[in-house]
Amino acid sequence: MRFLLRALARTPLPLLYAYGWIVYAIGFHVARWRREQVAGDVAQAFPEKTAAERAAIVRQSYRNLADVVVEAAWGFGASADALRARVVFENPEVIDRAVAAKHSVVLLAPHFCNWEWLLLAGGATFGLPLDAVYQTLRVEAVDRYLREARSRFGGKPIRREDFVYELMSRAGTPRGYGLIADQTPRRDDPKHWTRLLHRDTAFFVGAEKVARFLDAVVLFVTMHRVRRGHYTVRFTVLAEPPYAFDGDGGGSPIMEGFARNLEQAVRRSPADWLWVQKRWKYPKPADA
Repeated sequence: MRFLLRALARTPLPLLYAYGWIVYAIGFHVARWRREQVAGDVAQAFPEKTAAERAAIVRQSYRNLADVVVEAAWGFGASADALRARVVFENPEVIDRAVAAKHSVVLLAPHFCNWEWLLLAGGATFGLPLDAVYQTLRVEAVDRYLREARSRFGGKPIRREDFVYELMSRAGTPRGYGLIADQTPRRDDPKHWTRLLHRDTAFFVGAEKVARFLDAVVLFVTMHRVRRGHYTVRFTVLAEPPYAFDGDGGGSPIMEGFARNLEQAVRRSPADWLWVQKRWKYPKPADA
């Protein structure tokens, strides 16, 4: 498997896009992977659109996902210059100000456009180590390859189970911490409930406590697809010290801000969100 991944990383991107079309055709047309779920979620999110418009969103979301898969494989072997040419940060001064003030940065990103390139391009662009929290893969050889590939520009992938330890051990050194924040908490986890795309939606909480512990600037990170294989990235400040919240009790100002920015991004370009992710797994309890 490692040999295959290394071979894909050395394959020209135009050729990989041809492989991506095969992945799309199998997933969308043959296996119909989660087609019913995705179509239902898109219909509830965009009731004002016609059936044909919603079907186009569903189809294009699978095409975009196939592109992201092969782009990620290519990105694991790409040079810093190649990544900087394909991922342009519109307002890097937001990061530069935090670094100058010796603040860490918590970057909250959704599964939007090419989230895999964010860590790589960010590490190749900014003079700040960028670490990303990730879920350990079951296949150790693949997990090790991905850790090595994602660490090439100074960042370090952090296993979810090691996050608290890593956070405490590095608290005195300004760093960037990237979290994919649109995943669904387990039923028994603490969570923040809000409305997203006409539905009650649960988000992980804890960003406020992490921000206060690190005295960090918290940013929403959104990508825009300029054309195939080319993106821009923009940062939106969700919170910065001194904070106007105490980080305790119900509600989550940071995650509420994340949800509002996420909804805006999805409405602007719905096919760029990862609809195959099972986002709405359970209903909001009556007492929540």
